[in-house]
Amino acid sequence: MYSITSESAAHPDIVSLIAALDAYQSELYPAESNHLLDLTQLSTDSLIMMVIRDRQLNAVGCGAIVLNGDGTGEMKRVYIDPTHRGQQLGEKLLAALEDEALSRGCHTLRLETGIKQHAAVRLYENHGYGLREAFAPYVADPLSLFMEKALVADVRLAVL
Repeated sequence: MYSITSESAAHPDIVSLIAALDAYQSELYPAESNHLLDLTQLSTDSLIMMVIRDRQLNAVGCGAIVLNGDGTGEMKRVYIDPTHRGQQLGEKLLAALEDEALSRGCHTLRLETGIKQHAAVRLYENHGYGLREAFAPYVADPLSLFMEKALVADVRLAVL
């Protein structure tokens, strides 16, 4: 059994998971194609940070959304420890992050991921994210894919 809860980006368990993610991505991509945002530098008002814990309360996954204040957010730092993959934890984490984003007024989520992360791309596609052009602060990169998902059917309803 696993639990998904909100957590501080500075929590040592989160820092450890993100370090593992950074090491993994550094093996796949050159530095200029790694967009490694330090989430500990963001205010809690603009950040949703969640952790997945197993029965022994070990942190086995994490993910974040950076809220932009305009109804959009960016999915960041989604990672599941390799020994816990294949259990639909990514799907559950995305659902929890999206629910929290929606409750905080976010109507559209965007993300950047690498072309070599096939499982991540499949996860996002299966969860309703579609390809789009690069969005600020990114520029087009042949090693990056940019994706987006509307969390509400009609964005106008989200701002009423």
